[in-house]
Amino acid sequence: MAKWGRFLQKNTEQIVYGKLSEDCQSIQIAQGDIFSDTTCQGEWIAIDQFQILTPCVPSKLIGLWNNFHALAQQQGNGIPVEPLYFIKGSNSYLAHGQAIEIPQQAHESIGRVVYEGELGIVIGKQAKAISPEQAHTHIFGYTCINDVTALEILGKDESFKQWTRAKSYDTFGPFGPWIDTTVEYQNLHIQTLLNGRVRQNYPAQDMIFNPAQIVSHLSFDMTLYPGDVIACGTSVGVLPIKAGQTVEVLIEGIGTLTNTIEEKLSCKLVY
Repeated sequence: MAKWGRFLQKNTEQIVYGKLSEDCQSIQIAQGDIFSDTTCQGEWIAIDQFQILTPCVPSKLIGLWNNFHALAQQQGNGIPVEPLYFIKGSNSYLAHGQAIEIPQQAHESIGRVVYEGELGIVIGKQAKAISPEQAHTHIFGYTCINDVTALEILGKDESFKQWTRAKSYDTFGPFGPWIDTTVEYQNLHIQTLLNGRVRQNYPAQDMIFNPAQIVSHLSFDMTLYPGDVIACGTSVGVLPIKAGQTVEVLIEGIGTLTNTIEEKLSCKLVY
């Protein structure tokens, strides 16, 4: 087992990378960046001495749409010939344990906000125009993602699908709590729990494009850098969330990403 995370050490106020113990209850601080040659030395420190941060700081978080057979069939979508994707703004990044904030704008509502529990790929080595066979050496590991979406914003303007806006509100990009570098995606099941009740439970093996194919395709469009994160898309069971609820994305072998839901009042911009 090898799980890596990024933490704020409470007694020093320093941000550090660390390797987790097998039971994920203690951390050994890493020397340097986990995406380059790094060593872990010294004592194991109890995890309660740290605040969990996002396990990396991506230059971009890319999300796939229509990448699971079951959901494509349910929605009547055709099978895409290449990955269909969008990018979430860096302002949306949110760590395990922090609150997803649903904006409540004066005199206007953004409408339904939904969770989307997903498997996330974490890039470990710069990738540009690589083959699927080469992609495996560029994948550092996997993490849990909640691709929070303001569903009704997507089609608010008939002339333009607002993917970026719908998915990039502050706090709409939770991922973590850490990265596992040893799991095989074929063996994983993604579960999403809302207030403790399982709402999504689907196999990663149902992907239309697997992680190596995704990384290869994207690398021909844009350079992927160490720490970049790719959400593999979601399957059936997406439902709205509201203030007071707790949503968990659980992937056995990786961990559980837990976030509460809050409302945040913001002023409407008047022109």
